[in-house]
Amino acid sequence: MTRLRQASAWRKKNESTTNDETRKVKFRHSAFVIVSSFVIQTSSFLFSAIFPTALQAEENVSVLGSKPKWSVLEKYQETITHDEFNRLIHDVYCTHGFASNLIEVSAKTAHVLIDRDSQKFFTLRFAVNNAGRKPVPHLWRPAKSLSPARADKPLVGLKVVLDPGHLGGKWAKMEERWFQVDKSRPVQEGDLTFRVARLLAPRLREFGAKVSLIRSGGEPVTAKRPDDFRELARKILIKNGVPLPREDVLDPNDPAKEQTIRWQSEILFYRYSEIRRRAALVNLKLHPDLVLCLHFNAEGWGEPTHPTLTDTNHFHLLVNGSYLAEELEFDDQRFEMIRRLLSRAYDEELPLADMIALTMARETGLPAYEYPTTNSTTKVGMSGYVYARNLLATRLYRCPVIYCEPYVMNSNDAFVRIQAGDYEGTRLINGVERKSIFREYADSVAEGLVDYYSKARARGD
Repeated sequence: MTRLRQASAWRKKNESTTNDETRKVKFRHSAFVIVSSFVIQTSSFLFSAIFPTALQAEENVSVLGSKPKWSVLEKYQETITHDEFNRLIHDVYCTHGFASNLIEVSAKTAHVLIDRDSQKFFTLRFAVNNAGRKPVPHLWRPAKSLSPARADKPLVGLKVVLDPGHLGGKWAKMEERWFQVDKSRPVQEGDLTFRVARLLAPRLREFGAKVSLIRSGGEPVTAKRPDDFRELARKILIKNGVPLPREDVLDPNDPAKEQTIRWQSEILFYRYSEIRRRAALVNLKLHPDLVLCLHFNAEGWGEPTHPTLTDTNHFHLLVNGSYLAEELEFDDQRFEMIRRLLSRAYDEELPLADMIALTMARETGLPAYEYPTTNSTTKVGMSGYVYARNLLATRLYRCPVIYCEPYVMNSNDAFVRIQAGDYEGTRLINGVERKSIFREYADSVAEGLVDYYSKARARGD
């Protein structure tokens, strides 16, 4: 079958992909799944090749990952009961199931595979009961452990990192987070999220939070650039059946562009190197109590210079979870999932995400997005807006993470509001008096945090 015919077959097979997956299309290779950037045209080969399984087989880790330090998990011994572990692994993290040779749960212990060749396992000992549980060690602080706050400073002492998704400026086209209608202002997600972050930060500080932005502009956080990954990209392509890979993308609409060194090296740069560098800053330098990942959503828009606008508009939030059985085959992802489960980040994430969802729903009037399949997500919580999903950022950041996906950028309504820019007060937009879309976004997230922390921590008036 030719590459073009394969692409056509792949598109027909995946016509039911979810909205978020329209923007982050799934690609399969052997038994593994990867989430890529927004791609209009795809082939069955595609970015699945980015998994260097043959190159890193001796360590069995995912893209640009490192061999896990299983000894870190020793500090979680007897911090969780069998029933709590069972609830989290089945209802949150492994809702799609897992292989019994990877994780085995008994009444007193859980055995997690460390090395397949040597059949070495990490053994987690459960607490006998709730009364006998040891304290859960982590650097972030749950709301209930924060000191009482004044009524006018409900976020006092809270350390928040704002993570404006993607990159802006000249990098937006590379990321394929860019489109333009005629001669209108280009829509670039990385610039939109940074504008929201710049508005949200002072709002949170007014309520007492200590706020850091993970990036200070449109430039990457990582010091690496696409050229740094060209040799790795070449090796990956060769290992995956492209003996003489092309250097450059000659036509952005060519479905075989994913077989070029340039395309693969760019993905390695902006998706994997960038997010892993952001995670390093969060985990090793900033040590926040919470990370807010700010994004805008999108439906497939076709040709970015002649994009399709839609009447569809909605939002949803994501927390970490819903790992695929294939993803758990990687040693690092299995380790990161277990560490996250044991940290109890989910117990803080879910009620906070539900609260933010309710304030965003009230402020924006947008309906909840409904994934048409449950291939990679699991609906959680009570609001109807929150899903668990295994994304790189939500997995690597070692604290509670709320991943916001409001507004469909290429919806008729959101597009007009984006073109209107930022402004104070309200303006007549599409026949309705509205705040700027950026202030509406920032205000609704801030209100959600205030509502949650006001209720979850005692006040000292």
